[in-house]
Amino acid sequence: MTTDQILTLVVLAAVVAAMIWDKVRADVVALSGAAVLLITGIVRPIDVQGAFASPAIIALASLFVIAYALELSGLLDRAIAAAVAMCRRLGSIGVWLMLAAIGCVSCFLNSTPIVVIGAPVVRDVALALDLPPKRYLMPLSYITILTGCCTLVGTSTNLLVDDMARLAGQPRFGIFEVTPVGLPIAVVGAIYLFFVSGRLIGAERTAPTERAVDTRDELTLAGGLVGHPQLFAKARPFAPAKAAIALATFAGAIALAATGVAPIAATAFAGAVLLILLRVITADEAYGGLRPEILILIAGMVVIGIALDQSGLADAASRLLISSVHGLSPLLALTVLYVATLILTELLSNATVAVLVTPIAVALAQSLGVSPRPFLVAVMMSASAAFATPFGYQTNVIVYQMGGYRYMDFVRVGLPLNILTAIVGITMIHIVFPF
Repeated sequence: MTTDQILTLVVLAAVVAAMIWDKVRADVVALSGAAVLLITGIVRPIDVQGAFASPAIIALASLFVIAYALELSGLLDRAIAAAVAMCRRLGSIGVWLMLAAIGCVSCFLNSTPIVVIGAPVVRDVALALDLPPKRYLMPLSYITILTGCCTLVGTSTNLLVDDMARLAGQPRFGIFEVTPVGLPIAVVGAIYLFFVSGRLIGAERTAPTERAVDTRDELTLAGGLVGHPQLFAKARPFAPAKAAIALATFAGAIALAATGVAPIAATAFAGAVLLILLRVITADEAYGGLRPEILILIAGMVVIGIALDQSGLADAASRLLISSVHGLSPLLALTVLYVATLILTELLSNATVAVLVTPIAVALAQSLGVSPRPFLVAVMMSASAAFATPFGYQTNVIVYQMGGYRYMDFVRVGLPLNILTAIVGITMIHIVFPF
């Protein structure tokens, strides 16, 4: 191994160990790794600059601003109030309909702020109806994860895989290109949660406990600290004009990207700037809605991904995986990649896994002489499918603390969901994205 490869491997191991240890924020860990790589000369300043200006970062930051404008306009509060009224009329079925509506929103907006806003509402509605909140909070997290996989912009994982694939010379994904795979996974997962999750959780009628992840006052979200979810659920006065403009801007950005007029990074960025120019949201408010801890985490992991590529470690890992699946059919190789990614994403952040596995997926497909497309979609789906632990995905940690779950609750409900969604995902990828 070369000196650059050894140093890159040491940095990668240290970053992974720090994330598993989970005592330092994940964004700080990723940024520290990128700084070491920059100081040692393994990556150049222009590479770091490119990582922070990648289309995935631009798209996600812009969507955060648009989502924050929708929140500040009071539109989300109006929607929540309507959902509460519906639940009072329909009972438990109304709660499930509310979860379905939240899932539809999560197809286009990042799931973490949605769950931060929605979890206290789901809890309070359940308590008002004399229903156990544990019955609904875990499905809330899982449904937003599942529906986030239905579009390119539903989760930062998909945007990051698309960006890393572009760096590997692959064409970009369309905004709804993964929908034929993600939608069946979401539907089957939702059916499972509706009929099975309550019995597996064994949710008795008790008020939710405030279970802390550790002894700190803040809640640890996959290594990133945020405040208690209720702090984010402040009521906003409804401003119909601003709400209409923000909603139209969001729909326009999605429509223009879906029709191929411009990439989602361009349309979302233009939409965010337009909302500032129209004074729907101020520049200071826009900065406040950026969620830099998520953006920094992704940018830092992109820098590490560049180091893996430039040092030759990604190529070495690809050769190792290729040799292990030598002689297997493309479908079996795809299955191995899906399962390996699924296991990794239960231990590491989805951004980390996307960066590590995407170049390997491209190299694996090329070694088999088949299209990398199905392998990239497999990474998108499996890198977000973190159901078996409370710490595999940010939204799981939110409901874990609020619902007073035990660790084994996630294993009982999430492990069968992992297996079920993997079967559906691999089947649909094989059908929709031929080798």
